Amino acid sequence: MQLVCLDLEGVLVPEIWIEFSRRTGIPELSRTTRDEPDYDRLMKYRLDLLKTHNLGLADIQKVISDMGPMVGAKDFLDALRCDYQVIILSDTFYEFAMPLMRQLGMPVLFCHKLEVDAAGFLTNYHLRMSNQKKEAVQRFRELRFKVIAAGDSYNDTAMLGAAHAGILFHPPQNVIDEFPQFPVTLDYLQLRAEIDKAAASIE
Repeated sequence: MQLVCLDLEGVLVPEIWIEFSRRTGIPELSRTTRDEPDYDRLMKYRLDLLKTHNLGLADIQKVISDMGPMVGAKDFLDALRCDYQVIILSDTFYEFAMPLMRQLGMPVLFCHKLEVDAAGFLTNYHLRMSNQKKEAVQRFRELRFKVIAAGDSYNDTAMLGAAHAGILFHPPQNVIDEFPQFPVTLDYLQLRAEIDKAAASIE
C-alpha cells in the first residue's frame, strides 16, 4: 500500500511563526532555526516573548485560525486523500495546528505538544521524539508501506531521503542546490503529478 507523507508548513499552510510574527507586529517572533540553530534555546526565547506580550494559547489560536491554509491546499489534499493514504508529519505543535487542521478537513497529523498553565499561557514544549519525520517514515516502511514524502525545506530532507521517493515543494534555492536528487515542484498540479509518477514507479 502506498502512503504519502507531507510536511505542513510551507506545503499546506504558511510558516506559522513567521506569519504569526507579521500578524501580531512582533518581529522577534519571526526568528527561526536559520537564525538560532539551537531549537531548545529558540523555543524558550519564543515562549518568553509570548509571556512578555501577554499572549495566551487562545490568542495564538485565533491568529492562526485567521491565517488559513495556502490557496488551493484543501482541494489538493482532498483529491490526494481520495487516492492515497496521507499523513502529515510536522515539527509544529498540535495546539497551534488544530485551527488549520479543521480548515483542511482534519487530516492525520503527527507533530509535537505544548504545555499550558491554568491561565492559558504556554510554559513548555515537548517533542514527540528527535528527528520524528525521518523516524516515522522508517517505521512506515517497516510496516510495508511504499512511502512518498514531500516537503519544502532543509529540515524535510531526512524524511525525503528515508522515503521510497522524495519530492521538494517550492523549496529555497539553497535546498535545491544541496539536494539535486529530489525533483522540484512549484505548485500543487506539479506536486500531484510527481506523486503519481513516483507511485507508479514504486508499485
